[in-house]
Amino acid sequence: MTLKVDVLLADSVVGAADRARALERTGVTGVFSFENAHDLFFPLVAAAPVCSLDLLTNVAIAFPRSPMHLAHAAYDLQLLSQGRFRLGLGTQVRAHVESRFGALWDKPVAQMREWVLAVKAILHSWQDGTRLDFQGDYTAHTLMTPAFNPGPNPFGVPKILVGALGPRMNRMAAEVADGILVMPFNTARHMRERTMPAIRAGLGAAGRSRSDLELTAEVIVAMGRNEEEIQAAAAGCRYTLAFYASTPAYRAVLDLEDLGELQPELNSLSKHGEWAKMAELVSDDMLRTFAAVGTPDQVAKEIVARYGDCDRVCLYFPGYQVSDDLIADCVTALRHASR
Repeated sequence: MTLKVDVLLADSVVGAADRARALERTGVTGVFSFENAHDLFFPLVAAAPVCSLDLLTNVAIAFPRSPMHLAHAAYDLQLLSQGRFRLGLGTQVRAHVESRFGALWDKPVAQMREWVLAVKAILHSWQDGTRLDFQGDYTAHTLMTPAFNPGPNPFGVPKILVGALGPRMNRMAAEVADGILVMPFNTARHMRERTMPAIRAGLGAAGRSRSDLELTAEVIVAMGRNEEEIQAAAAGCRYTLAFYASTPAYRAVLDLEDLGELQPELNSLSKHGEWAKMAELVSDDMLRTFAAVGTPDQVAKEIVARYGDCDRVCLYFPGYQVSDDLIADCVTALRHASR
C-alpha cells in the first residue's frame, strides 16, 4: 500500500489559502494545522475551498473545548471541504491544560475517551436523527433542539482521530476512535514494542479489525540534497528533539532506548532557558534514532522501514526551511519506497 503524505499547512490563517495551492502542487495527500500562537481551525477554513487536499487538525487540544464546539467545527469543515476533513484531538500536558487554557485535567485517557465518544454522539445525532443522550463523568450532552441541529452532513460524518504516544492512550484510541496520530517523539523500537501491541489490544477488545483504524505516523525529518543541507536541517531538529526529551511524560520512550537519564538533565536546562545547551546533548545517534535523516530517497527508505505498516505519515521539518521542490522529491520517493 502506498503511504499517504501530510505536511504542515501554515501557522495562521494569513497566507493559508496560497500555501494550500502551492503544497497541492508538490503531490502531498493532505495538510495539517496545529495548536501554536494562532487558532488551528482558521487555516483549514481558508484552505478548504481552494484545494483538493485532505485537511486535518494535528492536534486540537481537546479538554479546553466543549465536545459540542468540536462537533460544530468538524461538521462545518467537513461540509466546506466536501468530505476531506479529519478532526485530530490531543491532550497536551497538565501544565498547559490547567495553567494556560484554564481547563480541567484529571485522568487524560478516560477524559479523551469521553471527548471522542461525545463528539461522535453529537455528530451521529445530527446525521441519523437519533436522540442526543451522552452522559459521562466529565461531560454530558442531552439537549439538542432544531435551532441548533444542522441536520445530516451530505459528505458524511468526519473521522475523529486521537494523538497518542503511550500504550494506554493508543489502546483506548484503537477501541473508540477512527484513527490514531502516533506522536513524533517516537522510534522504530517504541513503535514495534509498545505502540503496535497496544493498538492490536485495543482493536481486539473492541472487536475491530486493523482496517477499521486509520494509522498515521508523525515523523521528524532532517532532509537535504547534500551533507551541508542535511547538517543544517539536523541542527533545527535537535532543538525540537531536546524539547520533547525534556518532558517528563515522554521519558518512557527515552528509557526504552537507554537514554532515560537525559530527561531530567534536559528538563533542568529548559527551566533556565538553556536551549542551545539542550540541543548539544542530542547526539548524532539519538538524532538518527528519533528522526529520519538524509536525502529524500534516504528519508523515504527510513520512514518506510519504520512505519510502512501505517496508512499515512505526517512529515515535520522543524527549525529549518525546506523548499517545495524538496518536499515534492520526498513525496515521490515515499510513494516509490512504499509500493
